[in-house]
Amino acid sequence: MTSAPAKHAQYLVDFQSLVQGQGADAPPWLRDLRDDAWSTFNEIGFPMARRGNERWKYTNVAPIAKTDFGLADSPATANGSRAWVPTYNMDGPAVYDLVFLDGHYSPELSSPAIGPGGVTAVSLASVASDNAFDLKGQVGRYAPADDGFAALNTAFLHDGAYIHVADGHAEKVVVRLSYITVGGTEPKVTHPRTLIVAGANTDITVVESYSGPKERVYFTNAVTEISAGKGARIDHYRLLLEGDKAFHVGTNRVNQERESSFDSASFTLGTTLARNDMEVLLDGPGAYCSLNGLYLTADNQHIDNLISIDHAKPHCTSRLNYKGILDGKSRAVFGGEVIVRRDAQKSDAEQTDKNLILSTQAEVDSKPSLLIYADDVKCNHGATAGHIDADTLFYLRSRGLDLDAASRMLIHAFASEIIDTVKPESLREDLNTIFSAAIPNKSLPIAKGR
Repeated sequence: MTSAPAKHAQYLVDFQSLVQGQGADAPPWLRDLRDDAWSTFNEIGFPMARRGNERWKYTNVAPIAKTDFGLADSPATANGSRAWVPTYNMDGPAVYDLVFLDGHYSPELSSPAIGPGGVTAVSLASVASDNAFDLKGQVGRYAPADDGFAALNTAFLHDGAYIHVADGHAEKVVVRLSYITVGGTEPKVTHPRTLIVAGANTDITVVESYSGPKERVYFTNAVTEISAGKGARIDHYRLLLEGDKAFHVGTNRVNQERESSFDSASFTLGTTLARNDMEVLLDGPGAYCSLNGLYLTADNQHIDNLISIDHAKPHCTSRLNYKGILDGKSRAVFGGEVIVRRDAQKSDAEQTDKNLILSTQAEVDSKPSLLIYADDVKCNHGATAGHIDADTLFYLRSRGLDLDAASRMLIHAFASEIIDTVKPESLREDLNTIFSAAIPNKSLPIAKGR
């Protein structure tokens, strides 16, 4: 804990400041967890090797490793940050907001829940020492500090969001999580941590959003752990609306018990480099998950989606559907993996990755895969990449639309399949507006018709 390579010097300074300052009064289990994670990060660092490193084969994290990102000195003021808070409304009596500014919980902008009603939605720091929540047995259980980014996040674990819905809670619960990086002059880093525990036979919707200034360089290193109990239903939406010069690495780990349901949709705009690393373990018979994703890249942006679904028990179903829209010199990476264990008979899995290329200089690397060790399964996968279809475009133009309008209509229709999976109407409309505004208005490459 007392030494670090020169390239980790800034992180060491900030780590020592945390453990000796605001994090000094953390319970022993959390201090030990942080120390172990720092030792791991100090040993393995960032995944810089290009050979023999399949998980990071197509993504170069050198720009992150070579930049001195520092922790924010103090929490940002709520009044100056209200404009960053999402404006979409969520219906229902049990709707809670947790807002974090530069990694610090903002009580002025939040509406937490804690008490005898069976719902807890609070700052992680406020309950870290409360044995009633058994955080010692949950934090790091699903997302261990086994790679550089997860280890760094855990080393700086001080605050974050903790959401728990008790077994059998009948009312639907909705939580909006807003992680906001506020403007500044120096490159800064935040390490958002989210723990979601849905008890047996509960119903919860979580919208997890990340945003920040458009022209500032900053780094968001997020870890989210989700546990779905027996018969639990979780709708999870992840919105990456970061600035154009931002870096974002998200590590997401989901564990599902018997007959649970996990519906997820990930949306990405902006960021110079983004990584969405998600692993779902179907660890109970009859579990179901649906993972959808939509991203739009431009200029020199880079987005890497690494998705893994592990069918560990029989009679489980999974659906994986990601779509990308690429412009400029941007690059996308999709690594989809579905594992079916030997005892996971009657598994049903579908995996699809589709990409619409709007520029002759954009590039996508897609690698869907199936690893099947059972013999009574129904599994398929596929990937496509191409330009706008000439025949369809001709049809629209024959109906009176000009080239730009017809092209935008086709691009929006391509994206709508993912946006339409969003169940809250207000959020769906908000995403429609955001992605419609981001669609480029220019001449596009056209795929030749037959």
